[in-house]
Amino acid sequence: MDHYGVIGNPIQHSKSPEIFKLFANQTQQLLIYERILVEKESLEAELSKLKTRHFKGVNVTLPFKQQAFALMDTVSERAKQAQAVNTITLNPDGTLSGDNTDGIGFIRDLTRNHRFDIRGKKVLLLGAGGAIRGVMPAILNEEPAAMTIANRTAEKAIALAKSFSGNIQACGLSALNTQKFDLVVNGTSASLHAEDLALPDGLFNAGACSYDMVYGKGQTPYLQWSEQQGAKVVVDGSGMLIEQAAESFYLWRGTRPVTQGICEVIA
Repeated sequence: MDHYGVIGNPIQHSKSPEIFKLFANQTQQLLIYERILVEKESLEAELSKLKTRHFKGVNVTLPFKQQAFALMDTVSERAKQAQAVNTITLNPDGTLSGDNTDGIGFIRDLTRNHRFDIRGKKVLLLGAGGAIRGVMPAILNEEPAAMTIANRTAEKAIALAKSFSGNIQACGLSALNTQKFDLVVNGTSASLHAEDLALPDGLFNAGACSYDMVYGKGQTPYLQWSEQQGAKVVVDGSGMLIEQAAESFYLWRGTRPVTQGICEVIA
């Protein structure tokens, strides 16, 4: 039986094993998929260990996506654009191939499942790590009117903005002031730790969507705040998780599972 898993820290909250079990049942395939807790300095050693355990592939979540990119033997164009990897294939010859399915997962969830059109919209991305890097190319491909990256450390936001072409601004969280946006995406780990991002009031335009790439039981603190602030559409990361997992499943297994209805099953 083929072995797969998801690497992260923390990892116990991950619903990926349940999702892949549903995909496997749906497509009548036999596989094992497990959560793998990795210490922050041990990613390379863990990948070597998985080779000896004959794993076929692993997904990568916080905080390893950029670190994983640097450890790959080959990377897809999507991963190269994002400079981050969330899907690793362990090849029979011992090499590692990296891809990034976050962007396509995000776009499919937002545009298909929630009917939100990014084209011509003002977009704010919160955070400057691997999660945001993973979705930036896909969002830019949707042709927003403008994009702003805001991060606690402004320098990281500025460096990320410079690595992409287009109408992209960057600043610290405290510098957002009175700006308003049509789509605000939280790519920080704040919701995992119930932290307050201390965002300014009045961030959302009329009809705006607020998207948290994190998911959990009930609404995250960020989405609760967004609703109080008048965001019309509030979305957590569970749909994106399912859509990016479906793309990973397709890369590994050569068949694309149906994603409709999965959210309700794993909720």
